[in-house]
Amino acid sequence: MLIALSFSTAASASIGADEAATAQAPAVDLAPNARSAILMDADTGTVIFEKNKAEKLPPASITKIMTMLLIMEALDAGKIKFDDPVTTSEYAASMGGSQIFLEVGETMTVREMLKGIAMASGNDASVAMAEKIAGSEAAFVQMMNERAKELGMNNTNFVNVNGLPADNHYTTAEDIAIMSRELMKHEEITSFTSVYQDYLRKDSEKPFWLVNTNKLVRFYSGADGLKTGYTSEAKFCLSATAKRDNFRVIAVVLGEPDTKTRNAEVTALFDYAFAQFQNHILIKDGDPIGTIRVEKGQQPYIELKADHQYSVLLRKGESTNDIRYELTYDENLKAPIAIGQRIGKIVVYKGDGVLREYDIESPVDIQTASWWTILKRTASKLFLIE
Repeated sequence: MLIALSFSTAASASIGADEAATAQAPAVDLAPNARSAILMDADTGTVIFEKNKAEKLPPASITKIMTMLLIMEALDAGKIKFDDPVTTSEYAASMGGSQIFLEVGETMTVREMLKGIAMASGNDASVAMAEKIAGSEAAFVQMMNERAKELGMNNTNFVNVNGLPADNHYTTAEDIAIMSRELMKHEEITSFTSVYQDYLRKDSEKPFWLVNTNKLVRFYSGADGLKTGYTSEAKFCLSATAKRDNFRVIAVVLGEPDTKTRNAEVTALFDYAFAQFQNHILIKDGDPIGTIRVEKGQQPYIELKADHQYSVLLRKGESTNDIRYELTYDENLKAPIAIGQRIGKIVVYKGDGVLREYDIESPVDIQTASWWTILKRTASKLFLIE
């Protein structure tokens, strides 16, 4: 039996029934010179604009978004720390293209390496970090492809960690938006991607001046990432993100003819999103969502709190009536339950129509209670004693 706890709010939306939801497309091509493009609401995943979004193309250094994602996940998991030393191997130092000119045996911290990747697109720093986390670039690439599959990036295959030209190394604008959206869940990444200029080896005899390859972080209000890319095959590429108020968007363009056109078309995508749409928050990060009973659990209940913001995308000026959401779950949910296990969902309605659904995962592991715990719990109910 499903239980539904209903909540109401004075908001409205007609966009975003699921993760693949698409807003009504604009009448004009916002990225006419791009080979492929997409504009996405970062919070809901709603596609606002797309052009050849599933075409498989070489991503150049936009590859490093996945590299940075795995670095941030390793930091979150405690596998590495920002101040950990990273020693440069001969292989890492041999990388060509964009680099921070690491020397064999040179040591930098994880923080410095990440700065070199995010700002200067360091191919050498990317390999050094891959070796730090996985032991080798090949092992790290396997992690990249496994994570891509977990995220539903079904038109992506990575061959290296930095995007240097390689056979069978490809992705799509849509898949890039998906991994960009995932990276932005680690908000600390913007402390690297939003900085326009900085130094490495600042107190050494050979300080290295970093200038962000993404000029929009300086020249577009609200822009704070993410990653540029260029090879002769891929042309000029960019996955960019900008936030105003509580509304964050991600714009991806691939195959642009030059940096000026690339930046102008991403600016046009951003301008369209911020002029036409807004993101209305339903549940704030940390807000209580509800309580779920667990049959025969060592803990009899799971107290749910939002681990991220839940919202709906709506056009500016749209009606703000008749929206509500429900927490639905199985009344007969039984232990054991693993952390991350899907245990219910939030369904958002406008009137009788479903706008979108969010899966709810268990924030804790719950083991099956011992027979003695169950007996005491039963006795408590029968005799009203603790």
